[in-house]
Amino acid sequence: MPTQKDYLHDKLVLLLLALNIFLAFLSSTLIVWRLSSGQTGDYIVQRRANLGIDQYTQGNIVPILSFIAFALLVLVLHTILSAKAYSIQKNLSIIILSFGTMLLITATIVSNSLLALH
Repeated sequence: MPTQKDYLHDKLVLLLLALNIFLAFLSSTLIVWRLSSGQTGDYIVQRRANLGIDQYTQGNIVPILSFIAFALLVLVLHTILSAKAYSIQKNLSIIILSFGTMLLITATIVSNSLLALH
């Protein structure tokens, strides 16, 4: 149990955890806010730049809502992996949390750009 106590007292780990929680909340809030703006119908769920005219794929709301599940899954899994890796090496734990931060930023950008095309 001392490892868990050290993990929660590490300032850099706490900073990255707080940043990941904020980004997951921000991503989820932005998606729900864009979906509740009153627009209905099909949403653009994919963009393939190499297809030319058919580069946009339309779909229902489920793939857009999966971005919320993805953000929460990234938050939970990277937190668990980081806590487990902290006992092995502190730097590995920080790298895992940093990758989670980059993944959450990317998910926020992609979901926002797909919803902006609607």
